[in-house]
Amino acid sequence: MNIAYWIVAGLLAVFYFYAGTLKVIRTRGQLRPMMAWVDRIPLPALRTLGTVEILGATGLILPPLTGIAPSLAPASAIGFLLLQTGAVAVHLTGEDRRIALNVGLIATAALTIWLATGL
Repeated sequence: MNIAYWIVAGLLAVFYFYAGTLKVIRTRGQLRPMMAWVDRIPLPALRTLGTVEILGATGLILPPLTGIAPSLAPASAIGFLLLQTGAVAVHLTGEDRRIALNVGLIATAALTIWLATGL
């Protein structure tokens, strides 16, 4: 199960690290083609969301890798599950109804939680 955790958590961490970095460094105009909802939230909230995603990705990898506070890994995955639940709500209340990626990320985060509790 350890190998499965590293594969699933690694993929999830890479996705969130990339997405978070984009939200932190790019302008609204650069983000708009891939994230139609960026105009609906304030820019500081968007930057904060990106920072939270980067920190969560770090929380999936570093604690189990170092053995320091490994309980942070499932906490990070729970955070991503909650984040994506909120993202589905944002998509459904706006004009962007594409939630397939969000549902896939919810399932991946749930799997990561289950695998992390077995570490």
